[in-house]
Amino acid sequence: MSAEWLPPLMFACMVLVMLIGYPVAFSLATLGLVFGFVAVEMGIFPAEFLQAIPGRIHGSVLMNDLLLAIPFFTFMGAVLEKCGLAEDMLDSMGQLFGPMRGGLGYSVILVGFILGAITGTVAAQVIAMALISLPVMMRYKYNMKYATGVLAASGTITQLVPPSLVLIVLADQLGKSVGDMYLGAWGPSILQVLLFIGFTFAVSVVRPEWVPGVPKEHRTLSGWPLVKKCLWGIVPAAVLIFVVLGTLLMGLATPTEGGAMGTVGAIVLATARHPQLGTGSRRFLLVGVIAAGIAAIIGIFAFKSLAFQVAVAVVYAAIVWALVRAAAIADLRDLIHKAFAATMRLTAMVIFILIGSTCFSVVFQGVNGGPWLESMLTGLPGGVWGFLIVVNLFVFFIAFFLDFFEIAFIIVPLLAPIAKVLLTPIVGEEAALVWFGVMLCVNLQTSFMHPPFGFALFYLRGVAPKEVKSSDIYWGALPWVGLQLVLVALVIAFPKQVTMFLDKPQAVDLDKVQIEMPAESKEPTEDPMKAFQK
Repeated sequence: MSAEWLPPLMFACMVLVMLIGYPVAFSLATLGLVFGFVAVEMGIFPAEFLQAIPGRIHGSVLMNDLLLAIPFFTFMGAVLEKCGLAEDMLDSMGQLFGPMRGGLGYSVILVGFILGAITGTVAAQVIAMALISLPVMMRYKYNMKYATGVLAASGTITQLVPPSLVLIVLADQLGKSVGDMYLGAWGPSILQVLLFIGFTFAVSVVRPEWVPGVPKEHRTLSGWPLVKKCLWGIVPAAVLIFVVLGTLLMGLATPTEGGAMGTVGAIVLATARHPQLGTGSRRFLLVGVIAAGIAAIIGIFAFKSLAFQVAVAVVYAAIVWALVRAAAIADLRDLIHKAFAATMRLTAMVIFILIGSTCFSVVFQGVNGGPWLESMLTGLPGGVWGFLIVVNLFVFFIAFFLDFFEIAFIIVPLLAPIAKVLLTPIVGEEAALVWFGVMLCVNLQTSFMHPPFGFALFYLRGVAPKEVKSSDIYWGALPWVGLQLVLVALVIAFPKQVTMFLDKPQAVDLDKVQIEMPAESKEPTEDPMKAFQK
């Protein structure tokens, strides 16, 4: 067999093994080692080349600080899943928008967007909102296809809204900063919410009987009590969003540090909302919140002042007290234990996939797989746009069978160098991979929605009542998958929505650069021997 056949054969075997359904991590590691031994026997590279595999695993996986953000955000989402925040927000938003047709749908979409900015996990979001909102929608005779579709779609919003785990993984695989990926994702995130709201409005006009309003006699809150309940859900979420995203985008924290602060904030929030927390403890936490606001104001003008240090000390004391109370309440201890278990399972899965994909990618590059793939994709008809269309169709198809982690760790590293070369002339070198990453992130959302292997549909089926048909869930998901594909097309056609928030690179004209040197003194210098004698 000729050496030039190894790259396409290796790529074809990878796709075949992934479609079979055997665990991807072990399949990729096996393929990498088998083809590595074949390449050594054929003399393509020496046996010493395989020593790069453990070195790459140690340097790119085990020593990668950025990947520490994954367990932090996973733990944060697991804690927030059970703390009651989603219930309060959905109840208050449902009563706020309930009078209008499609009001429950609007509330689910907006709450999904807010929760997506603080949880970052699809499973927690879909399950929580389905348990709370689906019975209400069924009670008010919402069309079942619309109800299940909007619940599944609003759960997948979290994959695109920062601090999405997908964006963290893509930033790592593309070699871009997480902050840039977050900034690039805001435009498509907001556009996606507008598309979902627009679709709900269209349904309320064309099929008003599908999305009826909530009768007035069933609305228990109005006026200030309703506003108060809305604020009780939105304000803590806004504070947590600032703690996680605000500090990161302002350059005050790394993604790992932001995730760690979000984890502590989630535990504090869960403790503050627990019914067993005493009145005195709630007042102490309120003092901590007020102290945090005072510290923020003082920090702007006098960062190192004594008043700032005192305010921060009060905040720390309130946080420590909340953590102590969380350890003392049995329900919260059980919640934290389950969150740790879920985090460990996901982290172990990610590490094993990374090890397998590293084995495969090292050998694939060793047999000149990179140049082969580049020559194949750059030769597509349509140039850059042909490349983008083919790649997105391939990712959409492969997402029927693979999780987004597997796609990000296996496919993205192979496509990144080609994307950088082709997309740089359109949006510039700094923004090329950010645009490409956000585009793939939008596409990967569909992997949670399209039948038959959409995980959001599985989660929804698992918690939906028996009278909800599986066919309603699958058919109901299709219009929302179509909306997400429309968003992919819009991101391809209008890259400005991704790049407009990024920092513009400063153009420097090298011909006009002047370096000023201090003028030398014309006075005679003193003899060093005389100076020494003095």
